[in-house]
Amino acid sequence: MLINKNELQDLLKKLRNEHKTIVTTNGCFDILHVGHVRYLQKAKSFGDILIVALNSDKSVKSIKGESRPINNENDRAEVLSALRSVDYVVLFDEDSPINLLLEIKPDVHTKGADYTIETLPEAKGIMASGGRIEFISFVEGKSTTSIINKLKNN
Repeated sequence: MLINKNELQDLLKKLRNEHKTIVTTNGCFDILHVGHVRYLQKAKSFGDILIVALNSDKSVKSIKGESRPINNENDRAEVLSALRSVDYVVLFDEDSPINLLLEIKPDVHTKGADYTIETLPEAKGIMASGGRIEFISFVEGKSTTSIINKLKNN
């Protein structure tokens, strides 16, 4: 379910009152593929509720360039929300989800295993608020970039 930032604090209060373990992850999730699905399933396994911080169109363009995203933010949010493993999706406009994640204060934050505690910008803030970081391995050969490149070569 897509929620806006204005609804976030009420939702978090409700979830914490229910003693739910809140897990977060973030990304563009532009062209959803099996690597994303497995990643999100693994992320959800660390708790009760998975909140995906989703880069807005503005944010994706800033990070990936003018040709991205392929799918707009509303479409990406709807597809993510349809997955069993995803409970909530929240959009953010910045290049980094740090501010949003510091607002959420997750019990667990997940990120791809291409990061480390030292290279993950949000790690220090999440751990300072009592959360932990879990790194998830990627599915070999599965990425949005590889899909786009395959389409360009056909």
